[in-house]
Amino acid sequence: MKAKQAIDTLQPELWAATGIKDRIRLLKEVRSNVKKYGLALAQSDASMKNGLMKEEIFGIGESQMATVVPLTSALSASIDLYESLAKGKMPKPLKVEKLDSNTYRVLVAPRTTKEKILAGTQQAYLYITGEPKQINSMNKPAGIIAVLGAGNYSSSLEMVKALFYDNCVVVHKPHHLNTETDNIWEKIFKPLIDAGAVAFCDADQGRELTVDNRLSKIYFTGGTGTAQAIMSATETPVISECGGNNPCIVVPGDKNWSAKEIEHQANQIVTVAKLNGGAVCGRAQTIVTSKHWKQRDQFLTAIRKAIKENTPAAGTYYPGSDKVWDNFFKAHPDAEIIEPENGKYRNGKVMLIIGVSENSYAVKNEAFCQIINEVPLDLPDNASEFLPGAVDFCNNKLLGTLGACILIDEKIKKKYSKQLDKAVRDLHYGGITVNNMPPFVFLHSHLTWGGNETRKGQPFVSGYGNFGNPLGFENIEKSVIYDKFMSPGHFINTNKSVMNNLAEGMSRYALEPTWGNIFKLMGGAISGGFKKKDF
Repeated sequence: MKAKQAIDTLQPELWAATGIKDRIRLLKEVRSNVKKYGLALAQSDASMKNGLMKEEIFGIGESQMATVVPLTSALSASIDLYESLAKGKMPKPLKVEKLDSNTYRVLVAPRTTKEKILAGTQQAYLYITGEPKQINSMNKPAGIIAVLGAGNYSSSLEMVKALFYDNCVVVHKPHHLNTETDNIWEKIFKPLIDAGAVAFCDADQGRELTVDNRLSKIYFTGGTGTAQAIMSATETPVISECGGNNPCIVVPGDKNWSAKEIEHQANQIVTVAKLNGGAVCGRAQTIVTSKHWKQRDQFLTAIRKAIKENTPAAGTYYPGSDKVWDNFFKAHPDAEIIEPENGKYRNGKVMLIIGVSENSYAVKNEAFCQIINEVPLDLPDNASEFLPGAVDFCNNKLLGTLGACILIDEKIKKKYSKQLDKAVRDLHYGGITVNNMPPFVFLHSHLTWGGNETRKGQPFVSGYGNFGNPLGFENIEKSVIYDKFMSPGHFINTNKSVMNNLAEGMSRYALEPTWGNIFKLMGGAISGGFKKKDF
């Protein structure tokens, strides 16, 4: 369908007048459709990626986690929101702390008993500028939001956020890689299409869509250059997420980490770095260490082992990755090329670049494929001096402001809690994790996702604004997850069958958030923890 025709079918005023009970009904109908078509959606996603590589690496499990789980989690969070509104109240924050004269930290999750079980040791916060204020989504003005889908995932997650958090109808344009899955999304969103709240246009309608003066906002996920071109062609506000080079700050401890702790953290970093063949906007690309950390060599050896032996191969499929790979290798010819699973897959190799300088090519560029680099800063190996120096490096040298993580052991986290909290406040990133990985901010149904480019003179890289915010807070600067150093809930893939079972369990629970499904999910995760690798 052409963009103009798609917009013609939308009825923003009718949607704004749609009552709470009807919205809950529509949400549940859409969630039911995800259950009906979710497997086809995951199959289409995996088929697209395997087809580009011409080898079978991606399985249904990973694609379920990429498509079904985020979408249904957002639907369930929206149902919770509107069920609260039906009782005449906005969902309240769990805790509000004033950090300084103009910054507040708001604890937003876990909220329910089920969420607490699933979250484990995680706590999720919003950092807000000015006194926290909430806006009921039903009171927001009617409008039309164009959602321009990403290429790396066949997901329409932002559609739910536009509809139920911003009170706007949606016209969706898929990335050209995902035209097939968009046909399935049309079946899933049919109740909302029938209600005049959703329309789909063809993948080649980007120009026509973005310049239509009926739009209230544009949600865009993709490259920085494309976002800039859209902004120059329209006066419509563009909420954009454009990636970047995300850091993982490894804080030295007063006491040596155990071999188990080092292996755990290496496996966590590498699991997420390989996810989706490295085509994950929030994955950590640059590992930031102290040059003087006594365990640096041991840690980097563990990273190598995690790439080669401990985690299965993933597939680099995203178009243009071959050129990116060549450019990184040309700039860093001493890079290590590591082949997991004994080189079984042509597209499974990983580039590891150790000891790059603060102004190197690897620091100034985003890989968006299976490339990991390490920067050893000339800073003392103690938290009090290393943390502020690492934050300064990330803020002023690395490309972008999307996601950042800090790995810090529990003893140091407690001893230097003020310095850690200051580091989190000072990091100019939109999604920050302590002892977890940044993509889980994106996946969290109560948090926001986007860059943090609010500083004067800040170059446009990771985008403006953010997606999400079911609790309706104004002036959100960043979303933050705090976790335990050795949390059993960390996302670590050391067994393919266990990961596939986990994906199925997560999808099952997301579709039907019952106690039975949560016990099945947790039981599978616990038993899977005792299984050895199967690749």
